[in-house]
Amino acid sequence: MVLSGLEIRRRLGGDIVIEPFDELKLNPNSYNLSLSDELMVYEEVVLDMRRANRVRRLSIPPEGLVLQPNQLYLGRTVERTETRNLVPMIEGRSSIGRLGLFVHVTAGFGDVGFRGYWTLEMFAVQPVRIYSGVAICQIFYHEIVGDFVEYASDKYQDNADIQPSLLFKELGDKTEDPAQLRLPFGLERSHG
Repeated sequence: MVLSGLEIRRRLGGDIVIEPFDELKLNPNSYNLSLSDELMVYEEVVLDMRRANRVRRLSIPPEGLVLQPNQLYLGRTVERTETRNLVPMIEGRSSIGRLGLFVHVTAGFGDVGFRGYWTLEMFAVQPVRIYSGVAICQIFYHEIVGDFVEYASDKYQDNADIQPSLLFKELGDKTEDPAQLRLPFGLERSHG
């Protein structure tokens, strides 16, 4: 069962934490989450699951930033959430989807016990101008049935920033491959 907006409000400070919370963002059965003022893009030509891929940060200026097709952008919600005894999920807002902007490519399903900011995997069908602070997606909550163990992974729990893929931690980070092609950007790595 999905919680109603009124039930979300009732459980604030208990099973649900949304910081900051704005009553105007509460919907009949969800809560709108906003886009922060920063994005991250990968700098590798070929992404490797077994290594920490280099990334670059982009600031979203007040006049907005145009996202280009065929580029994955990682964003983050302004709001930090915590969820106990419920399964949180995010979905893009229909108004955003109707502009051809996918807000989460595959990772809208959260885990009971998750604490942190939501990383958004954003992909534009055609060029689209985005702005920080816009209500970009919505979070909603399912009740969970049966015994469960809360999410406790050290990969993404209690994050404070955009989180690129840390799959390499599961697969084993390989040594640097000098043959891997790179785009001419900065030196930041996804794990550092």
